[in-house]
Amino acid sequence: MSNSDHSDKRMLPHDDTSPNLLIDEAAPALPGELTLLILDDDRPCLTRLTRAMETRGFSVTACESVAEGLAALETKPPAFAIIDMRLGDGNGLDVISKLKSARPDARGIILTGYGNIATAVTAVKLGAFDYLAKPADADEIYHALMATQIDKPDAQENPMSADRVRWEHIQRVFESCDRNVSETARRLNMHRRTLQRILAKRAPR
Repeated sequence: MSNSDHSDKRMLPHDDTSPNLLIDEAAPALPGELTLLILDDDRPCLTRLTRAMETRGFSVTACESVAEGLAALETKPPAFAIIDMRLGDGNGLDVISKLKSARPDARGIILTGYGNIATAVTAVKLGAFDYLAKPADADEIYHALMATQIDKPDAQENPMSADRVRWEHIQRVFESCDRNVSETARRLNMHRRTLQRILAKRAPR
């Protein structure tokens, strides 16, 4: 086996019809500064995480909305970012995409309580360095930000339930429709309100 075969070690979800397929990819080099954007509309969580990251040496810009996050990127794109996915005025994935465009070497972590493989794939495609399900503590987030290698469990060791497989299928269609609820409901032949209820719930185990 060549040296290049050993270089790709980061585990990421693969955009494939099989929800259990994972691929390896090497983590890029760390940025040279510790500027950090934290975006979360849960103020107590935002305050706690800001303090925790400041004690770890980061210079933190704290924001509570997509609009604030995008404005902060216009001023000075940070080297690191911790971004909640679902926010009151939009989706954190838009901020991840803007960050990657403004500063390609930045490391952005997406946090969400609605974890699913389809969204993880989309987040990585848009430039996220990693994807963590809530609740994630400060140590876990810090290690994800600074990681030289990310180890994910082999999904084959924990096969998904039938409810989880259905959830993942719905999420893949939702992402393919650019998160348009009406179009997703039409493609799935599902009532719009039923789909909205499913999307509002956490992923089943």
